[in-house]
Amino acid sequence: MVVTLEQPALRQANTPATVRVHPLLRLARRNLSGMLFLLPAILIFGFFVWYPIFYGFVLSFQKNAFYGTPTFAGWQNYTFVLHDPLFWMAWRNSAQYALYGLLIGYLLPIVSAIAINELRRGTGYFRLAFYLPVIIPPLVTAFLWRYMYTHDGGLINSLLAVVHVAPQPWLQSPSSAMASLVIVTTWANMGGTVLIYLAALQSIPAQLYEAAELDGASIWGRIWNITLPQIRGMMLILLLIQIIATVQVFTEPFTLTGGGPDLSTMTVLLLLYNYAFNSGNFGAASALSVILFMVLVVLSLIYFGVTRRLNLGGE
Repeated sequence: MVVTLEQPALRQANTPATVRVHPLLRLARRNLSGMLFLLPAILIFGFFVWYPIFYGFVLSFQKNAFYGTPTFAGWQNYTFVLHDPLFWMAWRNSAQYALYGLLIGYLLPIVSAIAINELRRGTGYFRLAFYLPVIIPPLVTAFLWRYMYTHDGGLINSLLAVVHVAPQPWLQSPSSAMASLVIVTTWANMGGTVLIYLAALQSIPAQLYEAAELDGASIWGRIWNITLPQIRGMMLILLLIQIIATVQVFTEPFTLTGGGPDLSTMTVLLLLYNYAFNSGNFGAASALSVILFMVLVVLSLIYFGVTRRLNLGGE
């Protein structure tokens, strides 16, 4: 009996060689169909979002108007914007708007959501009632409130006249115009925030409230020791989102006051609009938009850091 042994070299020669594929190429092959489905959305997003952002950076270094050929201007647009007194006034007004928004528009949804959650009946009705203003388009809301704020014959002043209170200059006085705008935005947008808080409140274990009731805790004790600590993560996230949103306010000042009276409601976005469409200075408008973009990036990084920390903490 003859036994033939296969030589190692001969066996290796007959074995097909293993081809190393680059990890990126392997990833592309595995996700090719998904990438093809995403391609139209990526192209649309890139054309309408990333391209305007990139072109805005380019315009900020150019001298550009409605007519003529753009020319390179270096840092002149940024110098012009930073030395414009309206720039600092706009940021101060935006900060004041954000402060009023925190005092009025931040606390009111929390209180409303807790009150609705404590009700035994009619919660569905109140949810619908609070959410209805969100359905109304922002421009319609602004025109509705402009009628209500009218000095002579407006709804609010007419109601005040019934109780013999003199008409108030809601939008005509620098001392009350900003607070009046915050009331409009709070009324229009708090419905969605209330629903978010209600969803967070529904996730609180009922055993905590039952144990508190057995210990004789009052309703204020349950809210302070159970409700607020359980939703503090959501409260912090919505706080950061509201700050980011208030910095970008435009519709209400543009529609109701136009930046007045006495520039008391001139916000950053309204100043940007005036640079671009009233003065025709696209370079200054682009420079201001880049500065605003940087501020929003910082706020967004803070937001992402907070949410990541809360997720890591298990909240």
